Amino acid sequence: MLVLALVMAGACVAQAFGRFTYGVVLPAVRDDMLGSNRAAGLLGTVNVAAYLAGTVVVATLSTRLALVVLIRAGLCLSTGGLLLASVAGNPAVLSVALVAMGLGGAAIWIPSPRVASGALPPRRRGLAAGLIGMGIGVGIVFAGWLADAQRDGEGDEGWRNVYRVEGLIGIAVLLAAVVLLRHREDESAASPPAGPAGAGGFGALRRIHGWRALTLAYAAFGFMYLLVFAFLVARLEDDAGFAADRASAMFSLVGVAAIFGGILLGPLSDRIGRRATMVGAFLTFGASSLAVLPGHQPWVVIGVIGVGVTFSGLPAVIAAYVVDATDAVTYGPAYSAATLAFGVAQMCAPQVGGFIADAQGSFTPVFLLSAAVSVAGAFLSSRLPDPRRTAVAAPDGALVAPDP
Repeated sequence: MLVLALVMAGACVAQAFGRFTYGVVLPAVRDDMLGSNRAAGLLGTVNVAAYLAGTVVVATLSTRLALVVLIRAGLCLSTGGLLLASVAGNPAVLSVALVAMGLGGAAIWIPSPRVASGALPPRRRGLAAGLIGMGIGVGIVFAGWLADAQRDGEGDEGWRNVYRVEGLIGIAVLLAAVVLLRHREDESAASPPAGPAGAGGFGALRRIHGWRALTLAYAAFGFMYLLVFAFLVARLEDDAGFAADRASAMFSLVGVAAIFGGILLGPLSDRIGRRATMVGAFLTFGASSLAVLPGHQPWVVIGVIGVGVTFSGLPAVIAAYVVDATDAVTYGPAYSAATLAFGVAQMCAPQVGGFIADAQGSFTPVFLLSAAVSVAGAFLSSRLPDPRRTAVAAPDGALVAPDP
């Protein structure tokens, strides 16, 4: 339980604070420093580009370093970025901070499902991955509440205090991870033998049965969810006429729903299979993003709850699929390679969304695009093999495709 709690806290710092807080404070940053949605989207792209670069680095280092070492290094980067953002006086400094947060996010997120899965029996891997999403959801709720409180008190300039508080929390999590975080696979193999990782980890990824559909589905998820996350608050304020506090409250509700997404969809995938769960989650996300468009309170609430549940649940199921299909050596490179495609899609999403919003004068086309991509993700997920029929048990309990 201690391992799970520390991994959840690390994921909170990496994703809720280092990655998704920017979406919460985007309107304030835009009005205080940037001046346009396009510029705001570009800074979001900087963060995702750093995350993308981080996946390449992790793909190489994961066969040489213990997974908990990567998590600790990522916490150093993410926490440093949060503290730097808290004193940023111009876009250049904020860009450097977002780069550090992106690199740290990759170093924390990629090892986390494997470390968490090691704390529970193999049949509960979906639950283990889902618990990580709970930590992210708690962090999003906190970030939304904090951003709302700071904007009420200090206006558009209060966003720096959000990062300041998150940075202090990051320091506490980092210290706890250094002292307490351990992983039994790291202890049993302090220097694991190099596996057939290939460039960027794609050699290991290609050993997973159905790797193409899995990778493209993960990329579809990265593109569709970030279109909604990056511009949800701006959509509600600019298009639907929501006050700043109501828009922030809706983002916080996404976080509340995300608390339960992983622990709902993860165990569900343990029961009915990863493929069926992924198809349903993709379709639910698309329907939920459309529900936000009318701008009426009941539909917005339903939409953001659906977005939150699937946001945390889908990556948990995808991560569990990779954990099932790999062993301790090949997991890091394989998941890094899949995350590389995920990162490319995320890197494109904020810039594409900002460009469309400025060109059309509305965020409606952005949300329609997200829904369309979700349908593509559901189709790709339906093409995945059923691991209960096509996989065989490896000596360590992982599920791998039979030799052709």
